[in-house]
Amino acid sequence: MNKNQVSSAPTGLPWDHPRFRSWIAVARACQLMQQTLTRALAPLDIKPPHLDILINLYRFDGISQQELARKLLVGRSNMSMLLPQLEKRGLIERRGDRKDKRVLRLSLTRAGETLTQEAMAIQTALIERSLTGAPIDECITVAESMERIIATLLAGETESPE
Repeated sequence: MNKNQVSSAPTGLPWDHPRFRSWIAVARACQLMQQTLTRALAPLDIKPPHLDILINLYRFDGISQQELARKLLVGRSNMSMLLPQLEKRGLIERRGDRKDKRVLRLSLTRAGETLTQEAMAIQTALIERSLTGAPIDECITVAESMERIIATLLAGETESPE
């Protein structure tokens, strides 16, 4: 077995297994990035879940609440908690769909668009600072690996431990 091949059954302690180590490293990096982003966004009085919504509305104007929840991998209860906060601040607006009155479409207001652009600049600068030492090809490799993991998890193809 070469260094790229690893037995599918870990031996010893879980943290000695390269896949476990990789999983923990990704989880810790995500957690630290969220904490750092939370602090960086504090002057704008928004949190990362708000930014996720705002960026998606910036990209997909008129998206339905249901589509947004699906993109963000959150439940309706999360949406029903966060959207009114953004609406009350005048950052988003909800409108009924012309064809289907049961559907609500979401859009940024001018103030929401301005705030989103400011927040995206903060997020982009943070990402640049965090990854400045990583070569672009390495960033692409990591992104492709994470995209494969996301696809596997979304497809429900992961096996549960026995």
